[in-house]
Amino acid sequence: MLRRIYDWIIALSASRHALPALAAIAFAESSFFPIPPDAFVIPMVLAQPKRAWRIALVATSASVLGGIAGYAIGTYLQGFSQWLIGAQNFEAFRAAYAQWGLWIILIKGLTPIPYKLVTIASGAAHFDLFTFVWASILTRGARFFIVAALLWKYGEPIRAFIEERLTLVTWVFLIALVGGFAAFRYLF
Repeated sequence: MLRRIYDWIIALSASRHALPALAAIAFAESSFFPIPPDAFVIPMVLAQPKRAWRIALVATSASVLGGIAGYAIGTYLQGFSQWLIGAQNFEAFRAAYAQWGLWIILIKGLTPIPYKLVTIASGAAHFDLFTFVWASILTRGARFFIVAALLWKYGEPIRAFIEERLTLVTWVFLIALVGGFAAFRYLF
């Protein structure tokens, strides 16, 4: 099954639907979808290394736009935000976010902690929207452009490693994803 999904993403990379699909995934991941866009960025850059920068730009742009949607969810769905963060700690959370929000966005945007949690938390804390947007551009851009640069430069050995050890790579990816959710839940 993993091989079929991987092969489908590789085939999608060569189609005219590749960038719109990536944009949809990156947008959705920043606000509600559980699968990070890296699951598409990595195979797409491996399949089309000449398009690495465009792929990174699309992922960054759509991720930031999706982050604004996540911010709106946090701002306007306060009940959901309080449940996500924990109602008993909500005021302490807002105070901490007022002091450390920029660093939270910059650091967590690069980690396996799901970005949607950062976007929703930023809205819930009523963090400054302008600062949120430029920090998101910086951190998400760094994440996707670093991945694209590494794959552009060292793509073939990385592709061989992934294809030979697809199950292992998938498990590591899933563990990092679940670990990110757990870290967010227990750090706040």
